[in-house]
Amino acid sequence: MKHVYLTAFLALFVIISNVKSQNPEWVNYTNGDQITSLAEEGKYIWVGTTGGLVQLDKNTGNPIFYNKGNNPKSNVIITKIIVDIFANKWICSYYGGLTKFDGTNWTIYNTENSGLPSNEITSIASDINGNIWIGSQYNGLIKYDGKSWEIYNNENSELLDNYIHTIAIDKQEIIWIGTNKGLVKFDGINWTIYDSLNSEITSNNIIKITIDNYDNKWIITSANILTKFNGSKWTKYNLPNLRPIYYDKLAFDDQGFIWIVYGQGITKFDGYNWTTYKTNNPELLNTYISSLIIDEQNNKWIGTSIGLIKYDGINWTSYKTSNSGITHNTIYSIAIDSIGNKWIGTDLGLIKFDGINWNVFNKINSGLPGSHIFFVTIDNNGYKWISSNGFLVKYDGTDWNVYDTSNSDFSDNFVTSIVCDKIGFLWIGTDKSGLKMFDGTNWSVYDTNNSEIPLNSIWTLVVDQYDNIWFEADYVGLVMFDRKNFNVYNTSNSDLTNAEITTIAIDEKGNKWIGTMFRGLFMFDGNRWTIYDTNNTGLPYCNISSIDIDKQGNKWIGTSGGLRKFDGINWKIFNTSNSGIPFNGVSEIVIDKYNNKWIGTWNGGLAVFREGGVILDVDDEQVPASKDMTFSQNFPNPFQYTTNIEYTMPNAGNVTIKIYDMQGQLVKNLYSGFIDAGKHIATWDGRSDAGIEAPNGVYMYRIQFEGQTISGKMVVVR
Repeated sequence: MKHVYLTAFLALFVIISNVKSQNPEWVNYTNGDQITSLAEEGKYIWVGTTGGLVQLDKNTGNPIFYNKGNNPKSNVIITKIIVDIFANKWICSYYGGLTKFDGTNWTIYNTENSGLPSNEITSIASDINGNIWIGSQYNGLIKYDGKSWEIYNNENSELLDNYIHTIAIDKQEIIWIGTNKGLVKFDGINWTIYDSLNSEITSNNIIKITIDNYDNKWIITSANILTKFNGSKWTKYNLPNLRPIYYDKLAFDDQGFIWIVYGQGITKFDGYNWTTYKTNNPELLNTYISSLIIDEQNNKWIGTSIGLIKYDGINWTSYKTSNSGITHNTIYSIAIDSIGNKWIGTDLGLIKFDGINWNVFNKINSGLPGSHIFFVTIDNNGYKWISSNGFLVKYDGTDWNVYDTSNSDFSDNFVTSIVCDKIGFLWIGTDKSGLKMFDGTNWSVYDTNNSEIPLNSIWTLVVDQYDNIWFEADYVGLVMFDRKNFNVYNTSNSDLTNAEITTIAIDEKGNKWIGTMFRGLFMFDGNRWTIYDTNNTGLPYCNISSIDIDKQGNKWIGTSGGLRKFDGINWKIFNTSNSGIPFNGVSEIVIDKYNNKWIGTWNGGLAVFREGGVILDVDDEQVPASKDMTFSQNFPNPFQYTTNIEYTMPNAGNVTIKIYDMQGQLVKNLYSGFIDAGKHIATWDGRSDAGIEAPNGVYMYRIQFEGQTISGKMVVVR
């Protein structure tokens, strides 16, 4: 077993050097299936997703992923993207303001560092001079010329409404604006309002404006009427009666035909007839259509809720827009088994991640009763115990066993938490039927009818070094069960405030660390209580969702405002402004044996963090033919752009280094020539001899020297 260092961003060329790369401290795994926006730039399609930004090569289909892990200035939930005349990418994100990417540098504009009046951007467009026109939710129209910001609203201009739905710019550089109070024309000086009283617009709520090659304005309103305006004449077209009736994206092909997105499909209008492609067609994967652009080659690029599709008029092709096998960006639970596999509970199934491969278990392909995985834990035998749609499920690696009211001692089917004690007994918290204990054969039930348990709603179970069970009873307080008595700590007998307990962790000294909802952090050593809140620490007013403790005794605290580290004296904050965490709402944190922090978030997917560089535990093939020549596993691995192969020569001589795919086909002659004795590094940029990017997968490198051969395995993940 080798320590394999994850992706680092290196120069894209092959070189023999003696410089070792720094391991990245943050890695993000997100689901980017849900497409929010598309833009074309030459041979690339820029894809905005709810899992980050993707740069897709139209020719090869190879993606490059941008997220907080490899670029701290990017964002995870992209809402809009455009490319201006200077090839700058302007990216809007969920309450994250505006980001400019010029191909090298990233610049963030928000309410704190610029004249942007709101971080919530509803629409964006660029004119021929490179000015950026921005629509906001409640702050009107904003113009940015690269230096200064100018704001137009209903107080300082003739703009009637500050809610901007859509912006389009015609060939005369006139700005057309869709608002809740009509269509607005702005030539830089004069404002013209078109509404249902002075024009043939059927509704004042303008949803979308698109301008064709003849400078006609095509307008969709909330009345779902398509209207063409040529500057003097209004022409109305009834949209087909499709469900749901909500049209918000338009594009024009090279024949002038209109393509319109309506949610459950796309429809084409040739001026006379409508042709509809519904999502129950196999080509559209039975999904939700969210965005559409038509490129210079007349290909239709369709953003859906489960990925990107290209339609060339004949064939439908799907493209990968996720950088991982994560099925949903809300993570509820993480558990790590004895060999380092991560078991991840999401809204769309249970995921097993071994460091390379992602395996998804859901209601369709497994014995899980549902795909909503609220909790995962692993018992002393390595069996996985899962709360699946509230049902208790045991998975032994082969069989799935479901425990419910029909076959076990449950009076309700909602499991909230699961923990295994030192004996191997399973303790189960439920929402309404108390605390359960299962010894593998028999069930014991503790509820308000047969015990002194204070409440039947049990959450957040942990076991201490004496096998006592600690849990939170909903708003009653902290409870300790010593197998005989229930001891309750609340406002009447302790310093614990009247707060909802959300998480409990126990350190090696037996101290209990108790997280609450907006009331701070409590430490209980068995006698004394210590309170950490906004009055005496760097812990902000926030919800604490998860706590784990590393080998050095540092407390890692997941909150609604990011991740906190507490070493007993100092507090350190990690959030989206200063780190690679993808989302401030942390739902779960678990620390593995390499001190990696596996961080689940509410909307940002999964993050891995380790000070000094993330380490994965990945099986490595190493077959040294001789002790004379040695090598270390390539780093980083898996990698996105480049990886380094480090080897040591006992003496000078001729060396060849070749890269093969798993079918044994030669991919790259990496190096062939004379090498001096000593340590060397060969760097592969992930391309073949023909200069084509190697697709995602496993590859072998082989180093040969004077009849000796050594080889290793590496993984490309783009």
